[in-house]
Amino acid sequence: MNLVKRNTDNWLPSIFDDMFKTDWMDNGNSGMNRIGTSVPAVNISEDDDTFHLELAAPGMTKKDFNLELDNGVLTISSEVKKEDEKKENGGRFTRREFSYSSFKRAFSLPETVDPEKISAQYKEGVLKIELPKREDAKVQAKRMIDIK
Repeated sequence: MNLVKRNTDNWLPSIFDDMFKTDWMDNGNSGMNRIGTSVPAVNISEDDDTFHLELAAPGMTKKDFNLELDNGVLTISSEVKKEDEKKENGGRFTRREFSYSSFKRAFSLPETVDPEKISAQYKEGVLKIELPKREDAKVQAKRMIDIK
């Protein structure tokens, strides 16, 4: 629903229109917002003992990630800078390419997570984080109670 009607008969779009209508964070499933930055997809699942978080980040190394736990908030971030320079004979500059990518995701953890037992592993393009539950928060086995 638009609150302001836009004139679509204008053949010359305004740069300001594009700037103000930009969806800064994609609400679709592409993982890419309109300004070209990528936010890795995350899968979260739970079993009786653990929460499992999987973050898709192919082409990275485990050194590229920063994991931080502060006041019950798990923050996953990364910053990667790459530079490639090609020179001709005589040291003349011919081509220089560089790239920069970063992201930051934050998750509020439930009180049932045991912060001392959190572990992470990066393998085959997926960062897997295990968030074990505290013993008192785990589903207790059903038991029969004797009536006296």
